Amino acid sequence: MKKLVLIFVLLFTVNFAAAQESEKAKALLDEVHTKIMGYENIFVDFRYVLNNTEADINQETRGDVTLKGDKYLFNIFGTQQLYDGDKVYTIIPENEEVNIDAKSEDEDALTPSKMLTFYKEGYTYAWDILQTVQGRKIQYVKLTPMDTNAEIKSILMGVDAETKNIYKLIYTGDNGTTTTITVNSFKTNQPLSKTLFTFDEGKYKADGYYIVRN
Repeated sequence: MKKLVLIFVLLFTVNFAAAQESEKAKALLDEVHTKIMGYENIFVDFRYVLNNTEADINQETRGDVTLKGDKYLFNIFGTQQLYDGDKVYTIIPENEEVNIDAKSEDEDALTPSKMLTFYKEGYTYAWDILQTVQGRKIQYVKLTPMDTNAEIKSILMGVDAETKNIYKLIYTGDNGTTTTITVNSFKTNQPLSKTLFTFDEGKYKADGYYIVRN
């Protein structure tokens, strides 16, 4: 009987500690979300690394995104994507082509406008390691999808403990692929052109671009 009581106490203690850690992780993410939602606009310059050792894949590049509400201007791999609140315009200079798509109906799609807020639903949270990066304290939270069939196995989110801004995201897929996004520069409330999120079709037609409407 004493052994059963001891096991029960240990299990209760472990579960209680895990629940506390989960609440602490969620509280930090809520702080991040509140901070992000308070900005008029955000500019993020980032480093992108995709790695799959088994498949011998290693890609590295930089990109940037400007966000204002749901609208965004996204640059990566030599391609620019613009969302004006109604349509998505993918501009591919190498092919002199623009693809125009209606807003995605897929609520689960991770668009740039959701990049900093996607974690609010569909995940369990766990407090993870604390790192010091160039004098900054980076606290990691581990997110695990509630959907057992999700393609993402887990996500590590590194948060600057002082500013409460996101510093790093590490996605681990169920196929062994790891995608790491590290923020090089995070700027807020910048002066933006009134036409930044406006697509000028005439300009691209004049430049000889082929317009594809999907």
